[in-house]
Parts: sequence; C-alpha cells; structure tokens
Amino acid sequence: MKKKTGDATLAPAATRPASTRGSGVVDQKIYDSVLKAVMSQRLPPGTKLTEASLCELFAVSRTIVRKAIQRLAHDHILELRPNRGAIIAQPTPQETREIFAARRAIEAIIVPLAAQHATRAQIARLRQIVKEEHASFHSGDHAKWIRLGGEFHILLSETAGNPVLTRFMRELVSRCSLIIALYQAPNKTACPNHEHEHLIDAIAAGEVEQAIRMMDQHLLDIENALLLSDDEHEVNLAEILDLA
Repeated sequence: MKKKTGDATLAPAATRPASTRGSGVVDQKIYDSVLKAVMSQRLPPGTKLTEASLCELFAVSRTIVRKAIQRLAHDHILELRPNRGAIIAQPTPQETREIFAARRAIEAIIVPLAAQHATRAQIARLRQIVKEEHASFHSGDHAKWIRLGGEFHILLSETAGNPVLTRFMRELVSRCSLIIALYQAPNKTACPNHEHEHLIDAIAAGEVEQAIRMMDQHLLDIENALLLSDDEHEVNLAEILDLA
C-alpha cells in the first residue's frame, strides 16, 4: 500500500529559553515531542521530518537533531529512507499482520507460564495497570492509554519468568503501540479494559486453555480495530509539536 503524505510545513521559530539549549535536554525534548505527537495521532504516517525544520523549531544544531532522529529511528518511530530522510513510520498491512502474528504466537507461550508462576503481587500490579488504563481512556489521554496497554502485556510476560520472551515482547509491544497510535479507527477501542480484566481473572484462576483463547481473540480484536487508509496529509509541524 502506498501512502501519499505531504511534508510538515514550518512556522517561524520561537525563541527558546537558555535552559533548553543543552544537547541532552533538547535531544530528549525533540524525542518526546515527536513521540507524543505520533502517539496522539497528530503526526500521520509518512510525514517527512527534515533536519532543517527541527533545527529551526528547536533552535539547535544538526548534531543534536540527528541524535534525536537516530533514537526515534531505533525505536521504530521514524524510518530513515535514502533520498527522503526521516519520515514517520508507516508499517504496511503485511508488516502489521506479521507483527500481530508474532505476538499471538509468543503470548500463547507466555500465558500458561504466567498462570504457573505469577505471584499475588504481580497479579495485583496487573489489576492496578488496568485501573490506570481505564482512567486514562476516560480522561482522553490517548497516548498514556496506549502506553499502559503495552505495559500490561510486558508485565504479563515478566510474570512468565523467561527474560528472553520478555525481550521479544518489548520489541513487539513497541511496534504494536506505534501501529495502534497511527492506525486505530476513530471511536473504536483497540484494547478494551474488560478484556485485560478477564485475562487476569483466567490466569489467576489457572484456567490456562481459556486464557490462551482469550489472549488470541484479544490480539485479533486489536488488529481488527485498525484502519489503514490512503488519505493525503499535510501538517503544521510547529503546531503539532506545541511550538507555535
């Protein structure tokens, strides 16, 4: 699927306070600003981010901007493409299917291990995350809601007691969180809180087969809530990054 997207338009740079000019502080600020804009669905997939525009907006050198861009690319938020520079990642439908297929396979292994090894404290922490998910969803904090949904699945993998599985899950959850942020259909809940609650109940009760089926359906529901389109986008980068 090819996606037509416009470059982000640039507004005049504002004066930055001296305290934000340190390389570590600004590189983190650039990273956080772009990540927040992507997770809140304000920066569409395929949007081009030029070094020049970020240098002007944040009033810093190309060295600092490149550091932030490299970090965002490492975390799959940006893609670095020959002759195009950095663009907001746009996973294809095929990539999306492959990533979710991998998650279903790995989480089918994690669930029975979690049922066997999860402690009361870990179960309580899972329930607390679900409460925080519920609160962030109803408060309209979309980015936090997606992050907490990912944390739920990572913590669940940690209860399985296999660090290798957890390492794989961190990678997959990171990529799935981006996909959800980019492609979740409007007014559609990609990861309903009640599904997490029911998963916890089944795992805590040792109902392994039921929990495996629930997890598989849960991940299918998330995937089916995605909307992949060919809409053309043009955005104002300064407004999106709250710098206008």
